[in-house]
Amino acid sequence: MTDETNEDNQKKLLVVDDEDRIRRLLKMYLEKADYIIEEAENGKKALDMALENNYDLILLDVMMPELDGLEVAEEIRKEKETPIMMLTAKGEELNRIQGFEVGVDDYIVKPFSPREIVLRVAAILKRTKSDTSNKSNGNISDTLTLPYLEIDNDSRRVTADGKSVNLTPKEYDLLHYLMSSPDQIFGREQLLREVWKYEFFGDLRTVDTHIKRLREKLKKESVVASKMIETVWGLGYKLNSYPDEEE
Repeated sequence: MTDETNEDNQKKLLVVDDEDRIRRLLKMYLEKADYIIEEAENGKKALDMALENNYDLILLDVMMPELDGLEVAEEIRKEKETPIMMLTAKGEELNRIQGFEVGVDDYIVKPFSPREIVLRVAAILKRTKSDTSNKSNGNISDTLTLPYLEIDNDSRRVTADGKSVNLTPKEYDLLHYLMSSPDQIFGREQLLREVWKYEFFGDLRTVDTHIKRLREKLKKESVVASKMIETVWGLGYKLNSYPDEEE
């Protein structure tokens, strides 16, 4: 019989895919890594389960019956910040970008290595635990303020020139990281390591996509605020503490 205390400490994951073979494969590897796994074979069931239960992470296929993965992720994000890893078919670049837009934390392309998924799951859960610990210990500043840009970390609210900006959880994390060290240049590898917690893997385009979306969302409320995120060619990105107010 499994020890009750141990069960309480185990992380619970929801695996969503309409292919039984893939669900079995993921379940086998993730259970070996000591996770509790629940399954759903279509989008509607996955959404119901995600909203009714508290999962530590959801692995979500894109192409599914009832509701597709993007629709499910979008509905989940209206209610919860549960980390979501999207499973996409090779070459579905548009789907991956749409996934980031609705708040997906990570994606992995089929056919995938089960070991890589286990590593990525561990990385996301490590980041989530670290974020929660920092908040409870008061290690994250409540408010970060620069001209034209402000972050209230308690409410996770971002304002550009006094107007509210709606960001996905990962866009928020990226902006917060850049804004915590204004004028410092960060390479894409460093941002993957620090924001996404990827030590050995990760697609550098993930950073570029998030930077692009972040600028677009800021620009809708303040052109000056969007220009504060600067590309330093050959090196990476930085957030300028003194924005260029010239058009």
